[in-house]
Amino acid sequence: MKFLIGICVGVILTFAAIASYFIFGFAPVAVADKPMPFENYVADKTVDAHIARQPTKDSPLAVSEANLVSGAYLYGMNCAGCHGLPGKPKSAMGSAMFPPPPQFFAGHRGPVDDPIGEIYWKVANGIRLTGMPSFQGILSETDLWQVSQVIANKDALPDAAKAALASTDSDTSK
Repeated sequence: MKFLIGICVGVILTFAAIASYFIFGFAPVAVADKPMPFENYVADKTVDAHIARQPTKDSPLAVSEANLVSGAYLYGMNCAGCHGLPGKPKSAMGSAMFPPPPQFFAGHRGPVDDPIGEIYWKVANGIRLTGMPSFQGILSETDLWQVSQVIANKDALPDAAKAALASTDSDTSK
């Protein structure tokens, strides 16, 4: 009986200590703060597990030059400020975020390695507590798929899509 009481007291004290850590403001909340132990790991695994439970979608649009050019313009207007452009340094906005947004054209792993359906899900739904907004209701279904195609095909974009990305370069590197 004493053993069970000891376990219950231990669980309650552990919960109280964790709650106090957050309630009394000891948890890191500023972008410049060091992340909590396992914070990035837990966040990544949570997103991956949630998306894995969703039905997988394939793009209803053909991967064509016209769709990639349209997607490149949309990417430049809506995504480049955080996720970067080809051949450009990380933007001030992207540098000021935590967790740092993946830089799709800088060769880093991230959503660019995901299947098109997962990229679409992230663009459409956003990801809580990361700064990644949901574009559902902002962009049309076609627009969402076109942007997703640009991200998925970032290494094989036609020249016209690259030119579209370059034309949207406004203050993304400042």
